[in-house]
Amino acid sequence: MHTETASLSRLLYVRADPGEDLLETLQAAADREGIRNGAIVCGVGSLSAYHYHVVTTAELPPENGYVRGDGPFDILTVTGAILDGRVHAHMTFSDEKVAMGGHIHEGCTVLTFAIVLIADTSDTSMAVWDTVGPWQAVLDVQAKADARG
Repeated sequence: MHTETASLSRLLYVRADPGEDLLETLQAAADREGIRNGAIVCGVGSLSAYHYHVVTTAELPPENGYVRGDGPFDILTVTGAILDGRVHAHMTFSDEKVAMGGHIHEGCTVLTFAIVLIADTSDTSMAVWDTVGPWQAVLDVQAKADARG
């Protein structure tokens, strides 16, 4: 386990309009606002199309299963992190029969709107936090990246 204290510098609301790609909008907002590290706190809205993946095996590294579809869906929540400028977001969404979700990819098209709240913690380095494996292995990856400059 590893913990790290971060300071919240600001909260940023991001609105995606009808027809926009949710992941592309979040990435563009992080880039434009200079958010290098942060937390995706929550999100609401609706989708007309989705594209996500979930892990499908219990071994490391896990395999992924990708899912795409169309139709009207309510966004129940969007959560995640911004890690060294990369948006790593997960979403849960539903229609009247089923709820689905996972790690979002390009292809999540906004239907009515989507509103997502991002907490900017750019003073904290989180570049390797989503590296698969124990924390020491993560530190080894970071050390190699730092040595390359």
